[in-house]
Amino acid sequence: MKKKNINKARVRTFGRKSDFVANIFMLILAFSCIFPLIFIIVISLTSEHSIAANGYSLFPKEWSIQGYQYLSSMKGQIFQSLLVSIATTVFGTFINVSITATFAYAISRPNFSYKRLFTLLALFSMLFSPGMVPTYIVVTTMLNLKDTLWALILPMALQPFNIIVMRTFFKKSVSESIIESARIDGASEFRVFMQIVLPLAIPGIATISLFAALSYWNEWFNALLYIQSDSLVPLQYLLMKIQSNMDYMAQNATLSGTLASSFESIPKEATRMAIVVIATLPIAFIYPFFQKYFVKGLTIGGVKE
Repeated sequence: MKKKNINKARVRTFGRKSDFVANIFMLILAFSCIFPLIFIIVISLTSEHSIAANGYSLFPKEWSIQGYQYLSSMKGQIFQSLLVSIATTVFGTFINVSITATFAYAISRPNFSYKRLFTLLALFSMLFSPGMVPTYIVVTTMLNLKDTLWALILPMALQPFNIIVMRTFFKKSVSESIIESARIDGASEFRVFMQIVLPLAIPGIATISLFAALSYWNEWFNALLYIQSDSLVPLQYLLMKIQSNMDYMAQNATLSGTLASSFESIPKEATRMAIVVIATLPIAFIYPFFQKYFVKGLTIGGVKE
């Protein structure tokens, strides 16, 4: 009994006080991460007069939804751009995860003869980018994707970092003996991958899905290069154009009294923060559904071997 108590005492490396201090530290760290978002939401609901008179405040003297009302005047275009962003994120994430998972599974298997070659190709493409001009020529001239939804999806359909993460995840989480047993029972390679490998790789799939969804949701530069039609403008690019137009009006407000008076009627600061809220909240609501898989998938697949 004494030996068991000694072993238990040795296993516990932190005392209650240390745990309490660690919990307080993590609570402060979590609050510091969420506080900026709360502060931005509060500012977006503050009247422009209150911001001009008192500056930014967590407890404003006058609440207002002027920023959202100003954006609601463009609700038709914003709703259309929101649909474009949702479609791009959903289909792009599905394509990205499908290609990444199959690529990573192939190079993770020891019986694949060209695994080293394809691993080096993935690493090389991660370290050396082809550049904007060759990419533009390929997308617009060779693939003829300019001003189409595919121009927002295909350039980001494969991310080498996600391949490396999933490759290591497959090697760590999927035992070769399980795959060999399925092959002995007559399962095809596609059936092994779909019915055995993927269910075991859900944490890793969720991790790279979150990475891909964030990339597609926040992307606006491809729209700047390839999109000309207003019906295909994604939300992030539209909000950036609204912000740019407001900055342009601010710089040229002194040209005439009419322009100055019209610009002063726009809730500039509140609208800027409302833009951030609209662009951030949808993806923030999705994250909790991935959280239980995120830490496990990232820690298991985050080390290259």
